[in-house]
Amino acid sequence: MNEIYVTGHRNPDTDSIVAAMSYAALKNALGEKEYVAVHLGTISDETNRMLERFHFQPPRFIQNVRTQVRDLDFDRPPCLDASVTMDRAWKLMREQKISAIPVVNEDGTLYGMLSAGDIATFSLNTVGNPRVDSIPLFNLLSVIEGRVMGDGGDMVDSVSGSVSIALPQNCENLLFDSGDGIVLCGSQPDMIRRALDKQVACLILCQTDVDPAWLENSGKTCVISTPLDASRVHRLIYQATPIDRPCATKGLISFHLDDYIDDVREVVLKSRYRCYPVLDEEQKVVGTLSRYHLLKPRRKQVVLVDHNELSQTVPGIEQAEILGIIDHHRLADIQTRQPISVRNEPVGSTNTIITSMYQEHGVTPSPHMAGLMAAAILSDTVMFKSPTCTKRDIAMAERLARIAKVSLSDLGRELFSGSNDGKSAEELLRSDFKEFHIAEQILGVGQITCIDSQKLMERKDELLAAMRAAQKANSYDMVILMLTDVLQEGTQLLYIGSDETIRNAFAVDPKDNTVFLPGVMSRKKQVVPMLTTLWG
Repeated sequence: MNEIYVTGHRNPDTDSIVAAMSYAALKNALGEKEYVAVHLGTISDETNRMLERFHFQPPRFIQNVRTQVRDLDFDRPPCLDASVTMDRAWKLMREQKISAIPVVNEDGTLYGMLSAGDIATFSLNTVGNPRVDSIPLFNLLSVIEGRVMGDGGDMVDSVSGSVSIALPQNCENLLFDSGDGIVLCGSQPDMIRRALDKQVACLILCQTDVDPAWLENSGKTCVISTPLDASRVHRLIYQATPIDRPCATKGLISFHLDDYIDDVREVVLKSRYRCYPVLDEEQKVVGTLSRYHLLKPRRKQVVLVDHNELSQTVPGIEQAEILGIIDHHRLADIQTRQPISVRNEPVGSTNTIITSMYQEHGVTPSPHMAGLMAAAILSDTVMFKSPTCTKRDIAMAERLARIAKVSLSDLGRELFSGSNDGKSAEELLRSDFKEFHIAEQILGVGQITCIDSQKLMERKDELLAAMRAAQKANSYDMVILMLTDVLQEGTQLLYIGSDETIRNAFAVDPKDNTVFLPGVMSRKKQVVPMLTTLWG
């Protein structure tokens, strides 16, 4: 089953995290179990407190949605142990119509790669040198369907020697004349006796009855009986060789499940191999990858919540397939390859929209999920004091609170009473930070919602220094930090950039990179639109 990621924006706030979780939970409740909530960036203290408050674990963290080897429909041929016979490997290749098979160690890690070309090369070499070395007896018996006769083979574990088919005695120049040999005989008593007299290493009796007298005189010779004819045994005996000998073990190129196909493609284009082993996190072989697998990769599938802006979304989105967008912000610059479902509504929280979707599908969220969603609505509407807040936000939050059996006022105090004392200025700036591209300007806006903005203003110099560093590192034209005070119902706005821009956008007289904006509670409705109007 292919997972579908549900993700909010980078530097996620509570609404973003909870929207991903609540939407995935809704889809799962409707039987679509492949939806998985994920998150980008660092989860804020506020969000962590709410997750703990309602007994949830954070969603899975992902860095990007670039296409990886694990997303490809690569082949999954059988992996053979290094002791398997060439005969067995060749039959598998023919049955499954594959040109290469991974050879593995006992623990499943990669030993080598065996190709049809390796088998062909090994077989052709036996024409000029009809000899086998240390073939395991079990392998030989399996390939020629043989069985050991008498006691001569009891102490034999492997056989070696030049392979010959016994010929009549009048062909002395073609006769075996050494004990270091493997002799194949048919119904030829004189040749059998000669082989036993010579004490050859192995005597293979092909399609003939075995005289007990032969076994009595076998000595150390390993006698094997087979129902196959001598010519066939002569061809098959070489195929009893373990595949660890012909397979390639040096200079192998392998890929891991987490490798990105951009990187894989570069390596494949520079190499001559047709097939590459694929390894998992434990270095065990899980399949093979060929060039044609890279032609039509299966893209990761994503649903975006609480954003639709390219600069705010998950890296690698251009390689993914966007299935849908659920948002309450302005339409921005996300593009898709095909029509998708988009739900964009002018409300104060994405979770308000998702609560409506629960209602439309006749699904009631669990009490814990309802409480978490109510907290997300309170967070994004700043306890209903943000100008983005609508009657629907209030109604949905109240409904969720009744399901969860919680007090919205108590929940609101829990949300915004967290301490920021132990955080660095950089952490405060990045806790809820978004990037916007407006006309030719690049704007970074952070927001900290609190109940004591004056305490944060005591660290003004630290915060401005962190903002200057962010501006330099990311080439921002302007950086803004909103210290939104729930009790004062206004925002202390710190900025790095043009005084004239702040003066014209908000009709105020800024001083020392600071201005208080009474009634300003919303980044998306009261700050970004003002700058958009000025620059756009």
